[in-house]
This record gives sequence, C-alpha cells and structure tokens, in this order.
Amino acid sequence: MIQQLDILLTNRYLLTALVGLVGLMVGSFLNVVIYRLPIMMQQNWRKECSEYLQIDATETEPRQEPFNLSLPLSRCPHCKTPIKAYQNIPVISYLFLKGRCATCSQPISIRYPLIETFTALLSAIVAWHFGYTPQTACALVLTWSLIALSFIDIDHQLLPDNITLPVLWLGLLLSLFGFFTESHASIIGTCAGYISLWSVFHLFKLATGKEGMGFGDFKLLALFGAWLGWQYLPVIILLSSLVGAIIGVLMIIFAKRNHNTPIPFGPYLAAAGWLALLWGNDINQFYLTTVGL
Repeated sequence: MIQQLDILLTNRYLLTALVGLVGLMVGSFLNVVIYRLPIMMQQNWRKECSEYLQIDATETEPRQEPFNLSLPLSRCPHCKTPIKAYQNIPVISYLFLKGRCATCSQPISIRYPLIETFTALLSAIVAWHFGYTPQTACALVLTWSLIALSFIDIDHQLLPDNITLPVLWLGLLLSLFGFFTESHASIIGTCAGYISLWSVFHLFKLATGKEGMGFGDFKLLALFGAWLGWQYLPVIILLSSLVGAIIGVLMIIFAKRNHNTPIPFGPYLAAAGWLALLWGNDINQFYLTTVGL
C-alpha cells in the first residue's frame, strides 16, 4: 500500500493528467470571470459616480438582480434558460450538445471550450515542468490569473487591479521563501517593472501626444518583477514587444486594421512572462549568448 502511494506521489504523468483535468474545470470558471468581472467593475464605477454626484441610482436605473461571479447561475445568452449542471461539463457538454443550446438550439460560442482546453493545456505543462513541488501550485495560480487578464484585455483593453494586485503581492510574499527568486530581486523587480513602462509611457506621450499603453501594463510587468526578479524583465519586455509588433503588422496587412486602432499589450506581456516563468534561465542564456555577453 505504501509503495503504491509512493508511486502515485512520484508519477509525473499522473500529476500532469490530474492537473489537466483540474485545469478544465478552472477554465470553465475563468470563462465566468472573463465575462462577468468587467461588467461588475462597470456597475461599481456607476455606483461610485452616483455617490460622488449625490445621485440616487434607483431614480436613473431600474433595480437589478445580484450580479457577481456566482449569481446569477449560468444561462443561455439567447433564451436565458438556466444551464443544468450536466450541460455545463467543460468541453464534453459542448461536444455533446454540438455547440448549441439544448433549449433554443442557438449556437454557443466556441470560445468557451477553447479557453477551457487552453487552460487545461497550460496547467498540464506547468505540472510537468515543476512536478511535485510547491512551485507547481503557485505557478498554476499565476497561469490562471494570466489567462483571465489576457482575455479581459483582449475584450475590453483592461487589466483589472482585482486580479493584478493580489497576484503581485503574492509574488512578493513567495520571494520570502525563495520560491522563484529572492526578496531583494523581487522588490527591485517590482519597482523596475513598473517604472520602466511608466517611463516609456510618458516619453511616448511627450513625443506623440498619445498614450501608447495603459497603467495596467505597468502593474503587470511589476507583477512579473515580483515573481521572477529584475533579471528577467529585459527578456520579457523584448519578447512581448517583438511578438506584439509582429502580430500588429500582420493584423494591419491581413485583417485590414487601421494602424491607429489600439492593440492590447497585456496578452503579449502575459505570454512572455509565462514563458520566462518556465524557461527563463534558458531564454536568458540564449539572449546573453546571442548578444555576445
């Protein structure tokens, strides 16, 4: 029995499979976060504006039902029919229902199972990379947070502080135990991450009169500084800028997007930071060798 337990606790294939399954369920929850959190923030902003202007919100807006990450229960966006538990199984229910609502037969966006699958895949990669270590649990929290931030930024060009700041503080806390970097590197990385993009923002604005990025991008890079240390910031900035520039040019050429149309930078930062989390040493070594250092 003890030998079997040891096998279970050391089998990386089993860990990867289990974490992948957990990732599917977390991906289903992230779909809720990605859709609802911006709406919740907008409602809160309206409430704060009404309070500041001393306006009774009930006079200008009808009373609304509770709206948060748990209520109302999931329902079809077309016919508003509540979705039963067996119709909400990640990926499987979508395939079983052939991508349509069981009640009104209207198509359901394929984005939902794609995010679930994407979350499961990244979660499995993290589990395989770190194995049975505390770093796995921490890296999963960061990975899931980055997925939510990236898709919210794609949809709304917004990186919510509700996600960014708690994860940033978690990175600083983990540095006390040396999980991914030491405390001094984490603190310097947090400051350097924020100040570097803050400086670029103001220099760009001074030169062009336009805002090249949002304040959420500063905080996201500061987050990576807190988790990984200042040593990885140059590579993260370089990778994210390179990928962002390439995708931006491709979108202008093939999607006929206006070059003045804002492109969210958060997903590129998130992708670069996630790669640095897993393979930062290798990337840094490759970069230093390439530039001859």
